[in-house]
Amino acid sequence: VDKEGNEINLIDILYSDENEIPEMVEAKLERSKILELIKSLSKKERMVIELRYGINNGIKKTQREIAKKLGISRSYVSRIEKRALQKLGKILSIEE
Repeated sequence: VDKEGNEINLIDILYSDENEIPEMVEAKLERSKILELIKSLSKKERMVIELRYGINNGIKKTQREIAKKLGISRSYVSRIEKRALQKLGKILSIEE
């Protein structure tokens, strides 16, 4: 109960906008879909995309950081990323 005697639900405390819950659910479904699509990439492509966009831990890496981690050039990371994004783009355009 608030100061004025009105009943307060947990949802009132946790969310200020009732539209946030459906948006959160939709975002989670989209994330699941993307994670499934990423599985279709090669191991190196998947690793670059996961690191570049922080898919597993939320920490995004630069191409230079990825290159250092994988022991390859930054330009090669760029080519791998571009190829992987093109593949994902094709898959998404087919599904729509």
